[in-house]
Amino acid sequence: MRALLAQARSIAVVGLSPRTARPSHRIARRLQGWGYRVIPVRPAVSEVLGERAYPRLDMVPERIDIVNVFRAAGEVDSIVRQCIELGLPAIWIQLGIINEAAAERARAAGLFVVMDRCISVEHHRLLRAA
Repeated sequence: MRALLAQARSIAVVGLSPRTARPSHRIARRLQGWGYRVIPVRPAVSEVLGERAYPRLDMVPERIDIVNVFRAAGEVDSIVRQCIELGLPAIWIQLGIINEAAAERARAAGLFVVMDRCISVEHHRLLRAA
């Protein structure tokens, strides 16, 4: 995880809320502050945190290093499918979201998978506190 977070530059946040009180918003803002390019992926929203939002991962026109998921466990299957189809390198499924079958499919396809962990907590633990 340390190497992934240290090497990544862009993080697509699936389910990034425009509402400042939501965990996805707070964590994405923190990631921006740490120098990551945050790419919001959320239908029906044009912009979040000053960044253009995209309805789907396949519409993002730039490189994605990590897909950070803030969606219900039942939605992880389709997100993993998109990651595999797009050949993306890593998926980070946030704390409290567990879909073992989808995570295993992602691993089998060669994706680096982190599940049921907070990207902000792990970044702080592995990189900021070091």
